[in-house]
Amino acid sequence: MTSAPQPLPVFQTVGTPRLRAAILFLVSTAIWSVSSASSLPEGTDVFEFSSFTEVEGLFEERGYTPENWQKGIKEVPRLYLSHIPERWRSATSQTISVQKKKQIFFRILGPLVLRANELILEDRNWLLSRTVHESNPRLAALREAYRIRDGSIEELMSRVDVVPTSLVLAQAAEESGWGTSRFADLGNALFGQWTYGAGIAPLQRRKEKGQYSIAAFDSPLGSIRAYLQNINSHPAYRELRKLRAAARTKGGVASGYDLAKTLTKYSERGEDYVHSLHAIMRVNKLAPTDSAFLTRTKAVVLLPVGDNSN
Repeated sequence: MTSAPQPLPVFQTVGTPRLRAAILFLVSTAIWSVSSASSLPEGTDVFEFSSFTEVEGLFEERGYTPENWQKGIKEVPRLYLSHIPERWRSATSQTISVQKKKQIFFRILGPLVLRANELILEDRNWLLSRTVHESNPRLAALREAYRIRDGSIEELMSRVDVVPTSLVLAQAAEESGWGTSRFADLGNALFGQWTYGAGIAPLQRRKEKGQYSIAAFDSPLGSIRAYLQNINSHPAYRELRKLRAAARTKGGVASGYDLAKTLTKYSERGEDYVHSLHAIMRVNKLAPTDSAFLTRTKAVVLLPVGDNSN
């Protein structure tokens, strides 16, 4: 006899200060809005879950399934993971198949990547839609965020742009071991970004590189946004931005696969690193994610609860 399905966890309104801060960051609208926001939108929904089976049930309810993806449905619901629970590394990822682990990883991160790019597009559209005065404080904030002191609006535009979803997902998988790395566990760090400020100390720090740490974040979205800002502003990734801008000029959009070819400086592995990214994209058929988009529905924050939920 088949047992009756367990009811899905209920939606709740935000409670703890930590959760309020995380959700404020998740639902905020852009660099300018993040810096000036002061309160949490009323009625923000939170979906508490104690296992990823429950999250998959919510995915099914929202039509966010492999079957619909195979049918060509590229709409992705606004379901945002608040933080990576400790049990993902210590238990869940070790008890499920590799295929299931990859599937959960990509489906969980997909909405966050799309949201991070959506925030960039808000700033880009603002730059495109009106005459921008040099004295505008929003322009100053963008220039500071994208490391431009005296450059033109055109130079800023080349940086304030999206990074293809397939590339972000592939790098997150490669850098974090499908979200199971120590840095992902302790600090939602998906891309191994270094910092010489507060962060997570490597167990084997390379002395010749100084007192560096791995940057930690309050949420996976924070890690994704920092990665995008790094790609869009660091001199090492100038070729990626040039290739992306060239595609824009021709009326097209550069693919994640093509842009990955420029990332030989992201890792000391150089070309081998690029080959690894290409393999992840190819084996997991990530190219179609470049055309995915978020639904026009209310955002829901996925909040791990129960054992090893921190």
